[in-house]
Amino acid sequence: MERRPANIQTEHLERCIQALDQARDWLRKAKPGEPAYSVGRAACVKEFEVALELSGKLLKRRLQPFFAGDRQADRLSFKDVFRHAAKHGLISVDACERWLEYRDARNVAAHDYGQEFATDAVRMLPEFISDARDLAEAIRGSP
Repeated sequence: MERRPANIQTEHLERCIQALDQARDWLRKAKPGEPAYSVGRAACVKEFEVALELSGKLLKRRLQPFFAGDRQADRLSFKDVFRHAAKHGLISVDACERWLEYRDARNVAAHDYGQEFATDAVRMLPEFISDARDLAEAIRGSP
């Protein structure tokens, strides 16, 4: 039987998602080559990274009731957090696969902040924003 999780605050994550959505709108309005485009792209990449990391940390807290002790959940890797979330019905298997892809994209960014990564990250933003909003709801949802 699942223990009831502590009240998990998702406001910071929700603000990050909103900022990401606004940065994406700004980017769409700018023309490539303009300084505003570069700034918008950089803002999108940074907010993507922050929202991704925060999503994993909050989801890990949400998973703690599914384990015998809090330390078991704390030991999970980022990808395992999302796999367990799918296993326990907090997210769908399809959503889990997308979150693993988002993590892979972020890991590429850690080694290459080139325009190719930024273009890939920006292309996945609409789906990421939708998934992040759904995840925030699942995290703060009832057990």
